Amino acid sequence: MHARALLPMIREDLAEKMVFLAGPRQVGKTTLARQVLELEGAGAYFSWDNIQHRRAARAGQWPEPPALLVLDELHKQRGWKRWLKGEYDAHVGEYRYLVTGSARLDVYRRGGDSLQGRYHHHRLHPFSVRELAGLLPGAEPGQPLALGKGTGSAKESTTQLLERGGFPEPFLNGSERSRRRWRKERSERFVREDVRELEAVRDLANIELLVDMLPERVGSPLSVNSLCRDLEVSHRAVSNWLEILSRLYFSFRLPPYTHRAIRGLKKEQKTYLWDWSLVSDPGPRLENMLASHLLKLCHHLEDVEGRAAKLHYLRDRNGRELDFLVTVDKKPWFAVEAKTTETAIGSPLRYFRDRLHIPHVYQCVLHGTRTYVQDGVTVVPAYRFLEAVA
Repeated sequence: MHARALLPMIREDLAEKMVFLAGPRQVGKTTLARQVLELEGAGAYFSWDNIQHRRAARAGQWPEPPALLVLDELHKQRGWKRWLKGEYDAHVGEYRYLVTGSARLDVYRRGGDSLQGRYHHHRLHPFSVRELAGLLPGAEPGQPLALGKGTGSAKESTTQLLERGGFPEPFLNGSERSRRRWRKERSERFVREDVRELEAVRDLANIELLVDMLPERVGSPLSVNSLCRDLEVSHRAVSNWLEILSRLYFSFRLPPYTHRAIRGLKKEQKTYLWDWSLVSDPGPRLENMLASHLLKLCHHLEDVEGRAAKLHYLRDRNGRELDFLVTVDKKPWFAVEAKTTETAIGSPLRYFRDRLHIPHVYQCVLHGTRTYVQDGVTVVPAYRFLEAVA
């Protein structure tokens, strides 16, 4: 198993506060939590999916302090925030807490009193090119990306990630047949278990249809009205379901970047999947994988560095569009356009760069063979760009 880049950061944060570790189903949270527990020594693991573990935790049957308590899928317990706050406050200095979950623990609605100030929050992503190379995140906000020559394995990792996705099981093990079965079973369990257990939703059949429809809509501004017509439900219902899919780490949405210097869109968001291997079209799949790497960078800057980093796309009312813009403290840092093959520099790259004064602009090419600068735009092979990101 590849060592996860978050491991040392989690151990460092546990010395100060509780740590919440969130991320998609089967992304490796439990494995990572057990690795932390093993390295920390004294402690115990409790899974809320295990009846005996759940009963022991509710009864406060903890090991002798000092110890690390790993509480896996705790958010499935009603009122978990209030309960955890009580335990934490009652045993200050005796126990450290690592809480994992397949929902957004920082905003998840269940529970009562706020835990604000008592925890650090991390989001575990699928494997990335940089992580597979054994490198920690290293991009410095405001500076150009450190585009090295690319490690020997970076090109191979890019090809494998594009084909298999970044979730540990399908990436590391099995044939294409095994990966197909894994994807099918994971999608089914996601709707029938996670959505049903964690959200007050009755129409699971239509959510399952929505899950099946989203891969075909990756890469384009998502029309909620179109989904309403296809599913024959209300705008409110579809909007709520999209928020649920985001909250449970199935998909994520990018807002358009708005600025007075461009006549940009304000409402239509783009949707991408945490498992980009579900996207069949090669172009959108590359775009989705790039979006996931950029989101991982933004989450690292937010969770570890405390920076206000956001990922957007650009599109104006004249149809000019740019795939991605990363901002820090609401100011443009760098923009990226994804291409499968080397082509001429797209005019939207130059247009938005000049209008928004974007400091660094890249054209990321999947089958590119060389890195060069043309008209102020850095054209770079995908494997070199991705290895520099996160």
